[in-house]
Amino acid sequence: MTKQRRSDKPGCTLTDGDLLGRVHFCRESGNIWLHEHRMLLVHAEAQATLRRELIDTLGIERVQGLLTRMGYAAGMHDAELVCTRVEGATDVELFMTGPMLHKLEGEANVTPVKVDFDRTTGSFYGEFIWENSWEGQWHKRHYGACSEPVCWSQIGYACGYSTAFMGRPILYKEVECIGMGDTHCRIIGKPIDEWDDARDYARLFSRESIAEQLIDLQTQVIQLRSAINKKEKLPEDVVGNSKVFRAAYDLLQQAAKSQITVLLLGETGVGKEVFARTLHASGARNKEPFIAINCAAIPHDLVESELFGVEKGAYTGAVTARAGRFERANGGTLFLDEVGDLPLSAQAKLLRVLQEGELERVGDHKTRKVNVRLVAATNIDLKQLVQEGRFRSDLYYRLNAFQINIPPLRERKEDISLLARRFLEKYSAIHGKKLRGFTDKAKRSLLAYPWPGNIRELQNMIERGVILAPSGTRIELEHMFSASGDEHAHELGLDGNGDLNGRRGKGAEEICEMVFSGAMTLDQLEAMLIETAVSKTGGNLASAARKLGLTRRQFAYRLNRLHEGEVAVIGGNA
Repeated sequence: MTKQRRSDKPGCTLTDGDLLGRVHFCRESGNIWLHEHRMLLVHAEAQATLRRELIDTLGIERVQGLLTRMGYAAGMHDAELVCTRVEGATDVELFMTGPMLHKLEGEANVTPVKVDFDRTTGSFYGEFIWENSWEGQWHKRHYGACSEPVCWSQIGYACGYSTAFMGRPILYKEVECIGMGDTHCRIIGKPIDEWDDARDYARLFSRESIAEQLIDLQTQVIQLRSAINKKEKLPEDVVGNSKVFRAAYDLLQQAAKSQITVLLLGETGVGKEVFARTLHASGARNKEPFIAINCAAIPHDLVESELFGVEKGAYTGAVTARAGRFERANGGTLFLDEVGDLPLSAQAKLLRVLQEGELERVGDHKTRKVNVRLVAATNIDLKQLVQEGRFRSDLYYRLNAFQINIPPLRERKEDISLLARRFLEKYSAIHGKKLRGFTDKAKRSLLAYPWPGNIRELQNMIERGVILAPSGTRIELEHMFSASGDEHAHELGLDGNGDLNGRRGKGAEEICEMVFSGAMTLDQLEAMLIETAVSKTGGNLASAARKLGLTRRQFAYRLNRLHEGEVAVIGGNA
């Protein structure tokens, strides 16, 4: 072992115990968390059995590449975690957190021999000893001593971690390995361009041809099935694979084959206009205009002129003749959103247009023929409006010829991840960000949240997360859910400062209702109070205990229980 100079021996104020203290086991959900990243506790023997089956099936060379790439991804992930979560540390301390994580994750006991790098210039040299490597021990036990190193996933981890940390490709070689009969494993890492035989290792970091062939075959099978079943691919703006969503979409496709009037029902933000545009694009009128109008956004005294047009001098301000939305949509599709807000006078004229296919502009007696397919939408019960005398029954039955109910987002949970990824791609491109997805806790919160604003709310929240998340990282929970005053943030137990934001009176009733309805548990409410107190006192636990009327010991007990159970939605400053 090389004699270490003082500069060779990196010091680090972050200890194994510090890292261990950041691991949380959630008894209720069965999750293990390292910060916001979900971890797994896997049996080494089960992992070894999988490795052996892969070797027996694919061969050593392909499995070496597969496991190296798997380790590389894990190393990249840990480097991201370290660089975004460990604060106030030097570059050396940050880098050495990687070997400690490697050790904490049970791969091997890591001892640095020499570490010398400069992130500014890109220079790097790293040499480490691995003791008790599970890969080397297991491989030797099942296959005997080998002629080449066998700690493939661990080499991949070291390459991925150092590459992500340095911002340039770093290649490690295992120069000693217990799988070859050595007493321990030893690795050396340098920038890839400093290795003469770097080309020989390039194949390990590229997908094998067999994987490409499998993907190509899978694509061909999908295309063949699609051709056989003649099943149309979902349009780009339509995202969903849940049963309830597919049922609504199938109805839409059936309606597209005819010219029947369609009524779209659904809560605000479920995507009624997207459905209407898809219906138009799928039908025979797709080359003609699609005109949309929100009836609730137009003053009642202007609705008729907007829909049916106006002649010059019909009223004060009508200085020129103007065609209405029906005339502009002639030959195509007219989408009337929030149709329940139409005044009764406009409802009568609308009924005539639907029945006769003709209209008169405001201030004119000339009849004009129009050929328009009507698609209406509403988020309220039109039948109830009919009973109250606020909506014409004959118009209701005319509009309700073909009804499609679009399900709210809370009823199509399996589509949330698909939508989130689509919006992430969209807004990453718009805002020029390169993001690596969502943290595990952010994904869990996306699925747990009830989404009262449906897809529109999800879309806005993802855009907010894209804007706030630093480029090259993952979107975290607080990037999306910390808008001050947002009700969704309160339901998850946080706001912009992670506190209750002064909720009193009616707000207290809302919190109670959330507990009664199951949107929040008592444990989550207690966690929210504790973390708010800690946040408001700047991490002073004694002061936080006084704010809650607890003794220091009572508060410490609850805080420990909180951290052990991972009850809170976000971490405090304790």
